[in-house]
Amino acid sequence: MITTLSIKNYALIEKLSIDFLQGFSIITGETGAGKSIILGALGLVLGKRADLTSLKNKEEKCIIEAHFEISKYNLKPFFEANDLDYEDDTIIRREILPSGKSRAFINDSPVNLQELQELSLYLIDIHSQQQTQELSDENVQFKIIDAIANNGETVVVYQNVLKQYKSEKSKLNSLLKKQAESYKEQEYNQFLLNELLEAKLQAGEQESLESDFEKLNNVEIIKESLDKSLAIISAESIGVLSSLNEIKAALQKIASFSPEYQSLLERVVSVLIEIDDISNELNDSTESLYSDPAQLELINQKLQLIYNLQKKHQVSTVEELLEIQNHLDNSVLELGNLGDEIEKLTVSIQNKATELDVLANTILNNRQNAIPVLSDKLISILATLGMPNVRFDIKVTPTTTYFENGKDDLQFLFAANKGTDFGLLKKVASGGEMSRIMLAVKAILAQYSKLPTLIFDEIDTGVSGEIAIRMGEIMKEMSQSMQIFAITHLPQIAAKGNAHFKVFKSTVGEDTQSELVLLNSEERIVEIAQMLSGAVVSDSALNHAKALLN
Repeated sequence: MITTLSIKNYALIEKLSIDFLQGFSIITGETGAGKSIILGALGLVLGKRADLTSLKNKEEKCIIEAHFEISKYNLKPFFEANDLDYEDDTIIRREILPSGKSRAFINDSPVNLQELQELSLYLIDIHSQQQTQELSDENVQFKIIDAIANNGETVVVYQNVLKQYKSEKSKLNSLLKKQAESYKEQEYNQFLLNELLEAKLQAGEQESLESDFEKLNNVEIIKESLDKSLAIISAESIGVLSSLNEIKAALQKIASFSPEYQSLLERVVSVLIEIDDISNELNDSTESLYSDPAQLELINQKLQLIYNLQKKHQVSTVEELLEIQNHLDNSVLELGNLGDEIEKLTVSIQNKATELDVLANTILNNRQNAIPVLSDKLISILATLGMPNVRFDIKVTPTTTYFENGKDDLQFLFAANKGTDFGLLKKVASGGEMSRIMLAVKAILAQYSKLPTLIFDEIDTGVSGEIAIRMGEIMKEMSQSMQIFAITHLPQIAAKGNAHFKVFKSTVGEDTQSELVLLNSEERIVEIAQMLSGAVVSDSALNHAKALLN
């Protein structure tokens, strides 16, 4: 339950701190006095987004802090899961800076808005007039039935499986699309792969072939040059070898006279050895050189094949062609692997569909068992709220579609009077009837919910007199198991509260402020009397107020 709310620099509130009590608390005040401001501030604490318009003084930060007594509500697992310090008296603080940025803290640990919103689901339900209209929404109706059916955990498991099911279905559709596209490309890819495989390409092959081609294609010029070189080196009287031998012999005669001559001799000997080696290689090259038109043609064909493949694949080396060959080979293998993956995914989806069907059937059975309970309780409560002939026709019908909360269609029909046909709530129920039905729903759900605090924001719209008194009694009964707040304009409801707070505006100089105070017994009598008769309080209004309070 909420025990304290402190507000600083928010809307029309400069500074406010108020303590709240257990049980049934009433909040009253004239229209525009600031009741919505209190709810707005509380909404910020619970994780709603804020902007600079929330600041009363744009130069200072806004601070809203709320204390919650949570020792009885088994919230330690939430704090552990979110790595937060647990305290029985948990403090939530929200700060809005003049820059427009906002910060949130739980027990002084900074948190994001999502964590704040998740915690708020366990703390407070603020029921507004808009929620009364949402009662006709099918999802809201399902939540009511599921709360009574105790379907909460089963629905969560179902939703987790459904999330996996949808994810795998999406993945399967992508794979099937990819497979269809791959089949279109497979034949052409296989042709390209076969073409490369038949070429029997090898790394470095192109350079070797081009070298061999140049030799065979220019064999006559090469032979002529080799023979001429060999003749110059080996001629008997004027060849290079002969001349070098003569130089060697001459230097040998004087080598012993000086290190300089010995060095020259050694250099000549070295040159002689090199020239002799060149002569041998020239001789070997000449003898191995031959004209082979057939081999030349084979080499030319292979080179042309390589050039054509390079042009087709827009590359310039055999190594790049081999990379393409490897990629095509993998893509063909990948298509086979794709089929295996599709098969495995299909089996997994079928298994999850079976699991969803089992869970959905459990949800359906629980709903069917809960519907008579809900209907009887609603009829019983509404009979005391001036609707003695109300009837409900609630049916759930299984379908083949996986919805977010099961596989059921819901028909939630209502008839307020005898002899009238059933119809949809939003079409046949008046505003006053909707308010009473929503109160009955909240009263029933309070028996199944562990929520600490429930705030009714003018749920009494469209009712008065004895019906308002009974609505107040129902809220008071609810307050025995949870903290209840009612923001109301009806004195009959206001008189039922254990505590009564008043929201009012005050003027300080040129400044208007909203304030919230706890009324004592005398102040409460006057407030209820004013709600009965207006600003001028008569004796009869005071007596009526006392009677209501008693």
